[in-house]
Amino acid sequence: MKHSVLAVLILATLGGCSTVPRDGPSGRAIDQGAMADADGASYAIVPLDYAVAERIKATAAPYGGSLAAAASTQPVDIIGEGDQLIVSVFEPSGALFGGGGSSTNVRSGGQALPAATVDRAGAVTVPYAGAVRVAGLTTSEAAAAIRRALVGKVGNPQVSVVLSENASNTVTVLGEVRSPGRKPLSVNAATILDVLAAAGGSPRPAQDVRVDLRRGDQTFSAPLTAVSSDFAENIRLQRGDLVSLSYVPRRYRTFGAVNAITLVDMPAGETTLADALSRAGGLNDGAANARSVMIFRFERPEVAQALGVTQPATIRGVPVIYRLNLEEGEGLFTAGTFVIQPEDIIYAPRALSAEVSKFFGLIQQVTRVVYDLSVTSTLTTN
Repeated sequence: MKHSVLAVLILATLGGCSTVPRDGPSGRAIDQGAMADADGASYAIVPLDYAVAERIKATAAPYGGSLAAAASTQPVDIIGEGDQLIVSVFEPSGALFGGGGSSTNVRSGGQALPAATVDRAGAVTVPYAGAVRVAGLTTSEAAAAIRRALVGKVGNPQVSVVLSENASNTVTVLGEVRSPGRKPLSVNAATILDVLAAAGGSPRPAQDVRVDLRRGDQTFSAPLTAVSSDFAENIRLQRGDLVSLSYVPRRYRTFGAVNAITLVDMPAGETTLADALSRAGGLNDGAANARSVMIFRFERPEVAQALGVTQPATIRGVPVIYRLNLEEGEGLFTAGTFVIQPEDIIYAPRALSAEVSKFFGLIQQVTRVVYDLSVTSTLTTN
């Protein structure tokens, strides 16, 4: 009975060798997946060395979006509905708007009227002038319009208009900012960075923040790092714009024969492969194949072309596996210069010796089970 049960279990084990857990595919299985067949290979394998790492870095990465096309040329000093104006009227005689004396006996006077709100018709009401339309005008143009309305009613009036509350030339800022809400635009504070500064900035790292600009039925997006570093991305806004900041954390994953299988949030700045392996506790000495450390990535088509990769691109990019030999000295230099990108998967397959050891460990467990069955059977029959 002992030998028959052992034979059955060993055959079952051998038949299921392909299902023995190995924390991911073997190096051989990955090589087979890259071989061209009738339907074409699923991905390309690129040997990673120092020259390849430098070529990737030399191919400048796009921002992943741009706000430049949304740059506005509309003026932001135009009076609109809801704005509050302070109108001051001065007249030499002082008969209607205050009075005073002088050594030359020429009477003069002036008065700052109570703040007036621009109504739905775009007008403000001024004594002796009635409703004067000021919407769509600058403050100097509004002063001229009010003066024309007072001519013939006030002797040689002089008018000044000051915007006391800006309600129409505003944008709305939402999302990952310290002080969301409506923010005013002015002639010297109309860019997106001006508005974000008025909102207290973002509490998140700039590398993990995306800026979305909604204008009408159009949406424009760019990373905050692009807005803060590229003059062309720090665009001028216009009234009614909606600016939203979203937290999009940059992350990579580690799998296989490493000491920490985990999802890692990337810190500010660059993260090299050496950094990533250090954070994962390095390779597992007893299991990892250090000659075949891999990085799975959907690469940008321009980078794939620069590397001579002809693999067709998917909607996410060109599927590429970079393979690095860390048993050579050059491999350590390469790991220190190869920059990890968000959504990368770092994978270390198990060495063949580790797989063989794992297999025999399973066989040992099976034989132990058979031994226990045999002992139990003997005790029962006796």
